[in-house]
Amino acid sequence: MTKRKTESQIVAILKEAEAGLSVPEICRQYGIGQSTFYKWREKYGGMEASDVKRLKELEEENRRLKQMYAELSLKSQMQADIIKKL
Repeated sequence: MTKRKTESQIVAILKEAEAGLSVPEICRQYGIGQSTFYKWREKYGGMEASDVKRLKELEEENRRLKQMYAELSLKSQMQADIIKKL
């Protein structure tokens, strides 16, 4: 059973690699695959824990805005259909 790491834990793991620990050693220590490590580094590399928190906030805001747009678009389409029928 694998245990998911929090974003803060991921950032801490990446900091260890930046400090000089080898990637295979880090992967062995935390029980993760090297491909997972490199995916994390691609997404979270160079970030601090506060940056990750802000990223999550922005992703949530983006999700809400997309939902709002979808709802307004549907409402507009329904209104256009009603007008066509009149």
